[in-house]
Amino acid sequence: MENFWDSNVWGTYLVIGILLVSILLAHMLKRLIPFLQKSLIPTSVLGGALILIAEGVFKLCSGGNAMFDAEIFGGKAISTLEVLTYHCLALGFIASTLKASDAKLNKKRSIEIFNTGVTTVSTYLMQAVLGFGITMIACLFIKDFFPAAGVLLPFGYGQGTGQALNYGGIYEGLGFTGGKSFGLTIAALGFLSAAIGGVIHLNLLRKGKKLSLDEAKPHVLRSEDIEGENEIPMQESLDKITVQICLIAVAYLVAYGLMVLLGSILPGMKSVIYGFNFLLGVLAATLVKAVINFFHKKNIIHRGYTNNFLLTRISNFFFDLMVVAGVAAIRLDALENYWGVVLILGVVGLVSTYAYNHFVAKKLFPDYPEEQFLMMYGMLTGTASTGTILLREIDEEFKTPAADNMVYQNFPAIVFGFPMMLLATLAPEKPGLTMVILVLFFLVMNVILFRSIIFKKKKATVQSGK
Repeated sequence: MENFWDSNVWGTYLVIGILLVSILLAHMLKRLIPFLQKSLIPTSVLGGALILIAEGVFKLCSGGNAMFDAEIFGGKAISTLEVLTYHCLALGFIASTLKASDAKLNKKRSIEIFNTGVTTVSTYLMQAVLGFGITMIACLFIKDFFPAAGVLLPFGYGQGTGQALNYGGIYEGLGFTGGKSFGLTIAALGFLSAAIGGVIHLNLLRKGKKLSLDEAKPHVLRSEDIEGENEIPMQESLDKITVQICLIAVAYLVAYGLMVLLGSILPGMKSVIYGFNFLLGVLAATLVKAVINFFHKKNIIHRGYTNNFLLTRISNFFFDLMVVAGVAAIRLDALENYWGVVLILGVVGLVSTYAYNHFVAKKLFPDYPEEQFLMMYGMLTGTASTGTILLREIDEEFKTPAADNMVYQNFPAIVFGFPMMLLATLAPEKPGLTMVILVLFFLVMNVILFRSIIFKKKKATVQSGK
């Protein structure tokens, strides 16, 4: 029988409460300190940093004991933080996938969205090749270092905290001590890279085009932004936000069923399958949305049950909680022998992602190169929210298609990116072969990405030869 005063009852809530309080404190600091306001560091990252500082102070005052190992948290707070990060990744993607879309795309917009998805995967591959190369070289100087550690660079930078934790955990199971903290630290450096590179680029634009870095004016919501036509009311016997959460839960239950099924069929890949919880969550959410649309067409359902405004708020909540939990879960003592490698990976990730995406934006998105670049750079060093933060500095009302590119590029990015996720599990066993495949994959993706330029030049050369 549980006593209501036991840590088993309160431990998880206290952990979540500290995470949410840290976000509020971080928000206050950003409002009060101009430097933080202009830094573009996401509030959730700053909140996680505050917890890490509190953890360091606690260790000094308690003789080296970890704050989250205290009995009040049930002695398993780090595990709770990792579980939150893991689930929030999938729940955030599910909420985003459930949103209704009525966008009508012409040929040009379809090509731009496709190119955005290919750019995403090409950047993942570039980060993987560079990161893998760095850690393979590091193995020559650091005894017993895990050679595939650098493959965590695209998961930390390109995909964010949740995937960095997932693959860090997979690598821990393959012998990489501190793999989770390594991946989470890379993800934290990614957010810093987004802020540093973003501020530098915005300052360059400000000098050339007189852009202002002042805080964006609040966006005024219209009634149609909050509620679509023929939707269920906000409040009746069941609250509208409760309906959204129920649909998210249904999709995640379906995803869990798929993971159980695939895990029983392929028991040797169980860790990989459960690491793809977000991907199976997207698939399950797509199925749920298809079923709802089917019922609409058959006139079984007459009103809209999903609400884009609420689903966006819910997905943003899950992503904020994921980021703050992921940063707070970093065990700095697990990285004491790897700081040099981590910092090198961080710098290389910043410079290469900045240079590559700036080049792509200039070449393939000539109508809005700066908007496309800032959105992609922010997303591929942090998360979609980071990309939105940078984009809003120069496109507050989202008048360019850059924001839509980020939303709709997910499908081609998942299709092309899935093989890279499988390659990441091969890297520890066959590093040389994996590196060769990654390089070839990167080259192929760039041929696809720059196909209009490459084959146009080839065609022009043939015609001139005639």
